[in-house]
Order: sequence, then C-alpha cells, then structure tokens
Amino acid sequence: MKGETITEFVDKKTLKALDTLLSSDKQDDVVKSSVLLADLFGAGSAFESIAEPKSESEEKLIKSFHNNLLLLIQKTWVEKSDEGLKAQVLYQLEEFCAAAAHGNYIEYYPQFFEIVDSVVYLMFGSQAKAKDFSDYALRIDPEFGIFWWYMQSLPREAKWALEKTRVAVLLGMYFLANY
Repeated sequence: MKGETITEFVDKKTLKALDTLLSSDKQDDVVKSSVLLADLFGAGSAFESIAEPKSESEEKLIKSFHNNLLLLIQKTWVEKSDEGLKAQVLYQLEEFCAAAAHGNYIEYYPQFFEIVDSVVYLMFGSQAKAKDFSDYALRIDPEFGIFWWYMQSLPREAKWALEKTRVAVLLGMYFLANY
C-alpha cells in the first residue's frame, strides 16, 4: 500500500504505534501500542482488558471472532469453484479457535493469515489479489481498509515472544469479531 494513501486515514501517532508494535520487545510498549491501534477499530480501552493474559475478555473475543467469521463465511455467496475453499476455511477456523483458546498463538500464527486471506478472497473475489486492493479497500470501506493495512503490515513469519504474537493476533481478531 502506498504510504501516502494510509496517511489520509491514519494519523502519525497511530503509524508510530504500529511501528512500535512491530519493533518493540517490551511487552508494556506492545500493549500500549495495540491499545492505540485498537482505537482505529473502536476498541481502545476495551482492548486493554483483552490484551491481559488469560482474561475472560480474551475468551469472549475468541468466541465472538469464531461466531462472526462463521456467519460471514456461511453467508458469503461463492462461485462453485470456491466451495472447497469455503469448506477449508471453516475447518481452519475451528482449528484456529481451539488453539487460541489454549493460548497456542505462535504455532497457529500463519494459519490466522490463511484464514483472513481466504475470508477476504471469499468476500471480494479476485479483486482481493489485485495489487491495488489495499487502496480499493480504503476507498470502499475505510474501516475495513485500515484493518487490511494493519494485517498487511504484520510479518507473515514472526519470531516474536508469545505475548507479542498473542496481542498482534487478538487485535486482528477484534476487528473481525465486530465487522
């Protein structure tokens, strides 16, 4: 995504929060940055309680994420050729949510991206694979476009500590649980 496009939707403080989330190894900095980023999704201080390890809020988020994505996937009309992908992502969703409930975020981090990429493809079709999809998403639905910017900013393979990985994934889950 072109850096100048996102600055039309996200302020410098938020851009710095993303940089801090991605680069810091200090858990306090990671949590503070995630809370600032959560403000983009209307969560802010509510996300702070989710970011606390083994919280009741985290359990509720996992259930909400599961239920909302399940509905979204089931209600999305797809071409016959994409029915297999739809079934696969439903299976991956069940597997991922079970792992998240047990705090297994590191091992299932790559699967989170597979789920998100598949769901976005099911929703937007081949447009989701276009080079300009990020800009397109910002134009048609700025809130979703900002979420997509966040997801595209995360490294696909991260060697982060469990808590940092957990917070990064939970933030993406929060948006999808409420979309």
